[in-house]
Amino acid sequence: MDDDTARRDLTRALAGAGLLAGAALLTRPGAVTTAVAPTFPRERLWIARVLGARLVAQHALVLAAPETAVVRVAAAVDGLHAASMLPVLAFPRYRRFALVTGALAAAYAVLGPAMAPSERG
Repeated sequence: MDDDTARRDLTRALAGAGLLAGAALLTRPGAVTTAVAPTFPRERLWIARVLGARLVAQHALVLAAPETAVVRVAAAVDGLHAASMLPVLAFPRYRRFALVTGALAAAYAVLGPAMAPSERG
């Protein structure tokens, strides 16, 4: 297996994890938020569903086309999400949800491009 094939497989694995996380948020937002961020307001579960839908779409695209340019766009979207969670940390009811989703988004923003196949591949 060459380096680009291994990187494409890693990219797909990371995208698969993101897709599963998104599917859980989309279909079971109450269960996920109760487990991860118990203070998250039940009346705001629609926010978790929207995030889940975005993650499903984003990571399905990366799974379908694990190319450098696609991964960079997905990483940029996650970087924006991570940055948008910083001011939310000031609100106690949302803090844990913002911390978890922001940290995961920041991790993907860094790891995605680092693991992506080369542009020449």
